[in-house]
Amino acid sequence: MIGAASKGMITIEKLCTFLDGFGLKHSSKVLADMLDQAEDGTLTHREFLLALLDAETKGRNERRWRRNYAGAHFPPNVKRLEEFDPAELESGISIGQIRQLSELGWLDTFVNLVFVGPPGLGKTMIALGLGLRAVDEGYLVCFEKMDSLVRLLDRADVERSAGFRFKNILKANLLIIDEVGYTPISRNQANKFYTLVSNIYERASIIVTTNKEVPDWVEVMGDPVLTTAVLDRILHHSRCFSLRGESYRLKYPDVFG
Repeated sequence: MIGAASKGMITIEKLCTFLDGFGLKHSSKVLADMLDQAEDGTLTHREFLLALLDAETKGRNERRWRRNYAGAHFPPNVKRLEEFDPAELESGISIGQIRQLSELGWLDTFVNLVFVGPPGLGKTMIALGLGLRAVDEGYLVCFEKMDSLVRLLDRADVERSAGFRFKNILKANLLIIDEVGYTPISRNQANKFYTLVSNIYERASIIVTTNKEVPDWVEVMGDPVLTTAVLDRILHHSRCFSLRGESYRLKYPDVFG
């Protein structure tokens, strides 16, 4: 009789309170449905426990993914890497290389990637696709266009939001720097950029997209010695892809407006 009375006291609300208290909020949300299935014999005890833990794991992973995706600061409408078709290019990267890069082995060994070529060939699309793939796998990613990055570096010491973003960049496993070379930067900005690259060197990976061939980077940095120092750290452990072909925007004007 005591056992029966005790069982009658075990309400779903009470169980949910315990689960919430232990931080198992996702399990708490599905508990009622899981109990119904267990009590009608659909789930064994082991299956019930596994389903409950699986719900918690998936919920936490989804929350982490949303947080990491927001923290990456990707531009709108990021496309999956599978949507990029290297056959549209004359040369530079193959489908096999795309598949290999998507496995992210380079990211675990702090290898940098450099995509060089004229505008409209998909350099940014590849970089973002790899960044999205990295987020899917639980890596911390930060995306910045070069002009935005140098402005952020200028403000990091005096503006709270810029300083917070800068700290996130330093914590990231992957920094994507888009459109290096479109706008020259000042000597002071080049020094700050060098410091950033040095801090990341052999601790995380960098993806660079640029319309400038490597020997022409001095036009961006303005100082040959500083340019050499930056390139030394980016290219030391790197894979470079020089894309060639007709601009997608010129080839498909109706798609790109």
